[in-house]
Amino acid sequence: MLAPHPDFQKEADYSASCHLIKVGMFEVMMTLFAIVIVGYAAGRLGYMGGEFDKKLSSLVINITCPALILSSAMTGELPDRGLILPLLGISLLTYVILSGVGLLLPRYLTKKKEDEGVVGFALMFGNVGFMGYPVVASIFGHQAVFYAAVLNVINTFAVFTIGTILIVGDLGDGKRFQKKVLYSTPMLSAYLAMLIVALGIDNIPGIISQPLTMIGNITVPAALLIIGSSMSQLSIKTMLGNRTVYVTTLFRLILIPLGFYYLCRALGFDTYVVNINTVVIAMPVATYGTILCLKHNRDTTLITEVTLITTLLSMITIPLLTMLFTL
Repeated sequence: MLAPHPDFQKEADYSASCHLIKVGMFEVMMTLFAIVIVGYAAGRLGYMGGEFDKKLSSLVINITCPALILSSAMTGELPDRGLILPLLGISLLTYVILSGVGLLLPRYLTKKKEDEGVVGFALMFGNVGFMGYPVVASIFGHQAVFYAAVLNVINTFAVFTIGTILIVGDLGDGKRFQKKVLYSTPMLSAYLAMLIVALGIDNIPGIISQPLTMIGNITVPAALLIIGSSMSQLSIKTMLGNRTVYVTTLFRLILIPLGFYYLCRALGFDTYVVNINTVVIAMPVATYGTILCLKHNRDTTLITEVTLITTLLSMITIPLLTMLFTL
């Protein structure tokens, strides 16, 4: 029996790979959305909401999220050191530019001054820690999760500094930023994770890494449950969104990722690095936006709406965007 021509075999293998990628991404998106629905039901039934959501939000930010950040740097696999600096470089460039976008563009996307900070947060921050890791793994393989974690170091720093400023806004006493944010548990864990990556430490004992991983794994379902619970407080009409929500979604899921893809390619960054960064940027709005609004007693309506709409539409936009560099 004749063996298939190498080109035909390669094409068949690639087609099968693309099919698995699409199926994997769809399963990831549906799984995460199912947890949001459970949170919605829990909120409607009275199991969640109010003070419970605020306490759970504080638990996520101060305990489970730091554990997730640390455990992401304790994979036990040494990465390609040649990609670490480009990853940090492209991530730094990304969030320097996104900071300008988040601070300047919202004034043109919403007529309500009080909504500008939330829109800015939505434009800047994607759901990297919650959805980014599993999606990156489904596209590039499990080993790429480490690189996504390196990218997430800068993202984490930005979320709890610039992101907090955008959500909190003017506190009424003229202070827009509190230095203690730089020493919060998420930031301390980000510093430590960066140190682990920089030193290439890969022999962290299981007695340390395994409990951190287990605690960190609470972050994803807890945060998604909080989003679902927040949704349960909204009317159906509100959840359908408005012009501001959909314009913000267009920038969050399509225009910003495409812009960074072509910019970073033009600047000569490694293709593999650019692809991972593009997928990370293309995530729906970060769930930390809802959590930060709850923590600082800000209205969660707009951030919940845009988080919901971007999460739903990302099931379509991420696979389409991935075709840009997988076809």
